[in-house]
Amino acid sequence: MRLQGKTALVTGGASGFGAGIVRKFLAEGARVAIADINGDAASAMAGELGSAALAVTVDVSDNGSVEAMAETVLGQFGGLDILVNNAGITHLPTPLEEVSEDDFDRVLAVNVKSVYLTARHFVPEMKRKSAGAILNVASTAGVSPRPRLNWYNCSKGWMITATRTMAVELAPHGVRVNAINPVAGETPLLKSFMGEDTPEIRAKFLSTIPLGRFSTPEDMGNAACFLCSDEATMITGVAMEVDGGRCI
Repeated sequence: MRLQGKTALVTGGASGFGAGIVRKFLAEGARVAIADINGDAASAMAGELGSAALAVTVDVSDNGSVEAMAETVLGQFGGLDILVNNAGITHLPTPLEEVSEDDFDRVLAVNVKSVYLTARHFVPEMKRKSAGAILNVASTAGVSPRPRLNWYNCSKGWMITATRTMAVELAPHGVRVNAINPVAGETPLLKSFMGEDTPEIRAKFLSTIPLGRFSTPEDMGNAACFLCSDEATMITGVAMEVDGGRCI
């Protein structure tokens, strides 16, 4: 029960890696807000997981929506100990000059602006308590970019740099900030990363991962739990690769 008595918020928490983090945090004793643009999915998941789970509908790219989420979560929980910025999207594999402006704007809004918005609305509470842990779910794409996922790669590289700058600035306030870098996993985004889901393309993807498998939601939950727990009180500003050796 490494998170006993803690309160946590996971954006994009109703599916994929976010759901794995939510389940692990609950199993370790935390109360968890499942924040997702798919409010029905968040509500269904909270109903399944019990009274320690709270469902919140949010568009993480919209300031008003994030502000409303913060009011709900801080009101229900009386504060927040752990913030996980997991919500993210990608564009389809495309030559960089052919990615549409709408797709570019959406990737930057969800993957980049969301981190700024959650910081605006939750960091003041963490500063007030002189404690907190923030975890950004970045990607191996920000370390070792894949061709044709260009602007997605850039957004995750930004997220890694944001993690480090947030860690330096917030350390005197007792707030730790880390990131995890998963490789592609069995999530709703997998097909978007690959362009199409065929045995041949899967085999090509897997051939770049030394351990020979995709990241799983459970992998992300385990790494996130450690970095957000009191076991990691001397760790801040790291971007931990949870990638089966992909970035070696």
